[in-house]
Formats: sequence, structure tokens, C-alpha cells
Amino acid sequence: MGNAEPVAIVGAGIAGLTTALCLARQGWQTDILEQAGTLTEVGAGLQLSPNASRILIDLGLLPALESIWSEPEAISLVDGRSLRPLASVPAGTSARKRWAAPYGVLHRAGLQRILLHAAKSEPLCRLHLGCRVERNPRAAVTEASGRRPAAIIGADGIWSQVRASVPGAAPVRFSGNIAWRLMLPLTYAAKCLSSNRVTAFLGPKAHLVAYPIREADAFNLIAIVAGEPAAEAWAGRGAEDRQSELSAAFEDWHPDLRSMLKGAASATFWPLCTVNDGAWHNGRDTILIGDAAHAMTPFAAQGAAMAIEDARELARCLAGSPDVPSAFARYEAARRARIDRVRKRAAFNRFAYHAGGPVRIARNLVLALKGPESLAADLDWLYGYGAQDR
Repeated sequence: MGNAEPVAIVGAGIAGLTTALCLARQGWQTDILEQAGTLTEVGAGLQLSPNASRILIDLGLLPALESIWSEPEAISLVDGRSLRPLASVPAGTSARKRWAAPYGVLHRAGLQRILLHAAKSEPLCRLHLGCRVERNPRAAVTEASGRRPAAIIGADGIWSQVRASVPGAAPVRFSGNIAWRLMLPLTYAAKCLSSNRVTAFLGPKAHLVAYPIREADAFNLIAIVAGEPAAEAWAGRGAEDRQSELSAAFEDWHPDLRSMLKGAASATFWPLCTVNDGAWHNGRDTILIGDAAHAMTPFAAQGAAMAIEDARELARCLAGSPDVPSAFARYEAARRARIDRVRKRAAFNRFAYHAGGPVRIARNLVLALKGPESLAADLDWLYGYGAQDR
């Protein structure tokens, strides 16, 4: 396919900026449209597994990433009531060796800052802030950019406006779970936290993930519990009013963890929503990627990774197909099975992490029988994705 016409990307988050950089490597000009007047990334920590970091490294971003991220030596599962270790997956140097790319943890804003700098430094990328795209994306894009796009990519997140222009796209649904995001200064960390690993504490109907954020000199805590949605699910507001729900979800957990949650600051409340199977493109000129197309629960820590994978695959398909509709069809054929498998893994993890009663006992026994290498092998299909292409 020729690339005389630019590609328009709606959304300047991780999905949109990565897509712009991947397209630039294929010789495409891009217009990146963002409704915000200034780019500020909400959220806290982010896990970049090897299937995602590999793509960012190919974009030349490893030195910038290494300047701000940490590479945990292991990913550990721990019983939230007893603090008994259940299982551990080697990461660190083992991840680089086994999956040919690192496993890093960093602040989400740090990754966006790196991507934004790279996009601004790329002559083929143009960023347009303060541009809201609604109802008629093509008209809005053409007016804002002054150019007619060859294709429009909706990378505008779970509450995508572009989705309305894709007939058959799936609606947003509440998953039944709430995520609490908290930051804990290293000086207040409980002894059960380790600065060189990602730790997931498991318990009935809840789990807690903790890992260090180098830039903040703090631990990022993500507590996921069963709960009800908020009136303004997209905004993450109302944390103060619902703080008692967080305490109640962990009332029978180990005292060290309960005390740690009470001492954490900046609690943010986020109902977790998903976008299940539906149309990803209109068959002509508009396609959805990342959370706009297939937002999933974070139980496999793959939301950002799937958006980054999407970016690379779509750029390849646009470069290798004779026209836009053919590129979209190739992209969908390449991504559907992958997204479905990752979504199923997240659903399994949700079941296993939040298990109680006899299921919890059986889970712990199974994990005890699996050694670190066996657990790592179970993740080869996920973390090793794309390694054969290098």
C-alpha cells in the first residue's frame, strides 16, 4: 500500500503514540489528535512484560526506559492471610534470557513521557492537542489536521468516541470488580514487600499487587476487589466516600497488609470495565485498537501490552496490504485469536486469585507442585510473543 496520504490517530495515550511511532518506521505520516489541551496521564504503575518491551526496544526506546524503570527479579504469589509464599516466576536476567526482552515496572506517566518525546522528535508524526473527535471522525480529523487521512485509528481508550462510528462495536460493560490504586512511600512499606520483585497477595474475592516505582521512590499498590460501579465510572472519583469498602475487603487479611493499606496515600477508585467481542473496524477507513476495541480486566497485567502489540501489527498490515480494507482484514485475522487467549487467561487468573474455601486450598496445592521453571514455561506463549520475528 502506498503511504502518500497520512494516517490519523485519535488518542495520544500509550496505544496512540506507539502506533504513530510504528507507522513512522514504515514510512507513514501520522496526525495524532488528542482532546486534552495538555497531556497528563492518570493512573499509577505499569508492568511491561517482554512481549511489550520487545516492541518498544525495536523502536529504539530501551535507553530511555532503563533510565526510569526497574526490572524485578521475580513475580511472586503470596497468601494474603498468612503471607505464606505460594509460587514465584523468575524475571530480571531470566526474563531477558528466556523471552529475549526485559520485564520492567514503571510509572505509566513515565512511559507516556518517553513515547511523547519520541513522537515529537519524529518528523513524520504531528501532534494536535485540544482536538475533540466525535460523531463524524473523518470530518473532525480533516478539519483539525488540514489533511484527508487514508485511515482513522481509534486509540482513544475504553470510553472511545470513535467506537460510535464502527457499527457492531461492543459496548462497555462493568466487570464486577473495583481497582484501588495507591502509592506507598518505601519508608512505610511492610516487611512482606520486596523492592526487587512484583508481589501478588491473593485472598477470597480480592487480591493486592505491589511493586516498586523508581521515579516515585515508592511502591505502587493495586487492590482489586469485588464491588459496585460508581456513577462516574470513567472519572475515578469518590474514593473518599468508598474507603470503607476497601478496608472491609481486606478485614481478614494479615495485619501487616491491613496496616499498610491504611498508611498508603492518594487512593484512587476505578470500576473495572471491559469491551468484549464486537466489530473492530467499519470495513472501510476506521479501526479501533487497544482498550477502544477490547479492554479487558487487569488480571493478566496485559492491557498496555495488548495495545502495544496492536500498534506493531496494524503498522505492519497497513504497510503490507494493497488497500486499507485489506489491511484491516489482515490485522483482525492476526489479532483476534491472540486477544481471545489473553482475555481467557485474565478470566482464569481472576478465578484463581480470588478463590476461597476448598478451591483456594486446591490452588495452593497445585502452585506448590509447580516449580519456577514450570511456571515460566506456562507463560512462554504470552511473554515470548514476537520473539521469533527479531
